[in-house]
Amino acid sequence: MSDMIGTFSAVTARAAPARPTPFALDRASLRLRVSLVLTALAACLGLAGAGLWLRDARTAIGEEINAAHRVAAQWLDVSARGARDGDPAWSEARLLAHLGAVGRIRAHQLEARDAAGGLVYRSPPSAYKAGHDAPAWFARWFDPELPPLHFAAGKLTLSLQADASRAIVDLWDDLAAATGRSLLALAGLFAGCWFAIGRALKPLDSVMAALDRTGQGRFDTRLPEHGPAELAHLARAFNGMATRLDQAVAENVRLTQEQAVARAVTERLEADRCAIARELHDELGQSITAVAALAGAIVQRCGVQPGSPEIRQSAGVIRDVASRMHDDVRALLTRLRPPRQTARETLADALGSYLEAWNKRHPDIALSTQLFAGPHPLPDDITLTALRVVQESCTNIARHAQASRAQVSLLRDARGLIVEISDNGRGIEPAAGQAGFGLTGMRERIDAVAGRLEISSPPGGGTRIRAHLPLPIDPAPASVAS
Repeated sequence: MSDMIGTFSAVTARAAPARPTPFALDRASLRLRVSLVLTALAACLGLAGAGLWLRDARTAIGEEINAAHRVAAQWLDVSARGARDGDPAWSEARLLAHLGAVGRIRAHQLEARDAAGGLVYRSPPSAYKAGHDAPAWFARWFDPELPPLHFAAGKLTLSLQADASRAIVDLWDDLAAATGRSLLALAGLFAGCWFAIGRALKPLDSVMAALDRTGQGRFDTRLPEHGPAELAHLARAFNGMATRLDQAVAENVRLTQEQAVARAVTERLEADRCAIARELHDELGQSITAVAALAGAIVQRCGVQPGSPEIRQSAGVIRDVASRMHDDVRALLTRLRPPRQTARETLADALGSYLEAWNKRHPDIALSTQLFAGPHPLPDDITLTALRVVQESCTNIARHAQASRAQVSLLRDARGLIVEISDNGRGIEPAAGQAGFGLTGMRERIDAVAGRLEISSPPGGGTRIRAHLPLPIDPAPASVAS
């Protein structure tokens, strides 16, 4: 949990100070992107509508020019036939006068040429939007491209050419006006979206501020749970996350304090053990040695001066008792000061030495070992914890288990160090009653190094104690217990 909190704080703290410039923030903001998307969508719909409108307009222009073209062609055909038949009403002079009186034919250009090809008459240009034409590319796309019609009228040749330029320029002007209005409408739509989205996203400022404060470790930050449903849901989710983080921090602090207390108690116990061991070695050990020496001297004197068998026997008993007391003191010193690693000795070597001495004191218990902790010495706290776990477990086996077999294994894998002690004794019920001081101290030691302790009674009987001790990723070989 502490790793999760640290990661969250690091990420938010790293992201919070990196404020972009106002222009960069505006350019990449959600507000701008949504406004542009909505405006682009409206522009696409407008372009689609304009395309349909232009298609219909092109069809309408073609139909209009075709209709006018047929009417004009019929009229000219009648006039030309009269001129060819020699009708006095359609003589050359009368035909030209008639064409001049008619003037411009709608959406057409009319020419009359004599037998030599000379231009005799041309209809006047349209006065509608004179001098104003649509772009050539636009006119080509909408021009119906009707072929010119030629009529023989006696000595004259009449030519009729469709001219849709006025209808096309009207369409161009309408398109330009519609484009201008559409651009104004799109600008208005963008401004409206910008304003509306800005108002809708305004509460997110408080969310960002709350995230910044949370990233700085202020897990008591809360958001108001009102407003739109989405923001209220976001506020509830954020508040729940902040509450869990706050609780996790409090729990982490509590565990840290408990581990510190347990570590201090363990260090104090180790110091007391060392002090007691020194006192036993310096005071009691010397006294026992002195008693043994005096008893030996009495035995020797009684041997030189016979006649005191009771004194000699008592002195021998005193010497034997002193020898046993000396062995017991050495065993106590071994318990109080377990073997430690040296620069050339691994944890497996230290445990092997201890178990060998323990097996000599308890030859009625068959002991098997499987010890491997890697080629390098381990950190001091892991080493001492493993030794104490094995020591306390072996003491319990000797005192309480009534076992004939015991097994100690020390394994190291990718997850850490595993210490397991099992026997075939009468078993143990960890949940029944109050745990003894030995098991309590064992659990406190393992908790102090963030390990895990498992105590169970296998189906075949006996007791199994399994301790999982975490190891650093790259344990420093120089960190050796002294």
